Amino acid sequence: MLPETSAPGADLTAQFPSTPRGAQLARHHAVRWMEALGHAPASDVSCTVALVVGELAANAVQHGRVFGRTVSVRLAADEAAELVRIEVADAATNRCPPAAPPSRCPEGESGRGLLLVDVLALRWGWTPRRPLGKTVWAELPLKPTEGTTPDA
Repeated sequence: MLPETSAPGADLTAQFPSTPRGAQLARHHAVRWMEALGHAPASDVSCTVALVVGELAANAVQHGRVFGRTVSVRLAADEAAELVRIEVADAATNRCPPAAPPSRCPEGESGRGLLLVDVLALRWGWTPRRPLGKTVWAELPLKPTEGTTPDA
């Protein structure tokens, strides 16, 4: 069930445990929120939003975990600008994302999350969060880009 703040057309703001299960729940809530906006769960836009939320939440859990603190996820649709803004905040102040996605060996088992975000997002970055932590954000197109199939 979605948090009450995720009524159709409303932003989604929710707290999740700073665990792999919390990252999974964040991704699940993102898909349901996109569905409330009228995008089928298997649509290109919903899948892209879910992937980026999953990557940012997984990074927050792996690299920004602070004992006793949660991960905050905010999704906001700007219909006029035709974009979705994703924000994932954690409590770690000493571990910030690199300015550019790292290049990794293609055979590596991890390390491609920010590279995927960089490719899928129109833009992304991070900002310090007060009183502690950081927010990593990404903006994605709300409509399918040229060459993709429309939502079912």
